[in-house]
Amino acid sequence: MSKFYDKITPRLQKFIEEQKIFFVATAPIEGRINLSPKGMDSLRVIEQNRLIWLNVTGSGNETATHVNQNGKITLMLCAFEGTPNILRIYGKAKEVKPKDKNWEELASLLPETPGARQIFDVTVESAQTSCGMSIPFYEYKGEREELNEWAIKKGKDGIEDYWKEKNTQSIDGLPTGIDV
Repeated sequence: MSKFYDKITPRLQKFIEEQKIFFVATAPIEGRINLSPKGMDSLRVIEQNRLIWLNVTGSGNETATHVNQNGKITLMLCAFEGTPNILRIYGKAKEVKPKDKNWEELASLLPETPGARQIFDVTVESAQTSCGMSIPFYEYKGEREELNEWAIKKGKDGIEDYWKEKNTQSIDGLPTGIDV
């Protein structure tokens, strides 16, 4: 029922593009595993073995901490409508910050998003599909606007103040490497 791939095929890319939500999992060398739901049209397949994901300001910054330690990342997408399917993408990620030289190039491939904190540039090592027959149907009703509205209200300086207060350490007390 499961099948492994060494790249993102056109069929897998189409599946990725159709999903409104995905999940990102990372773990530090020692400490808690982090699993976060993501959305906001923030994921793009760049090549068969490369994708990028725009991460916006949030209550924590676990993914950056873990990626900067060991690079390991797993993304999971599920079909909540249509044909059942689960796709896991295993890879190595690099964090790209707004001050980095390749930020503009990568950010131009994604919608402009208030509160953008970093882009994760993922080298896909493998992908796996599985049946997804136990996943329930859910109806997509639209994007939530609260985070964008909050970031716009905060402004650039307010966002950076928030990063200083909330995003410099992981829940395990490890440095996140955020530029503040």
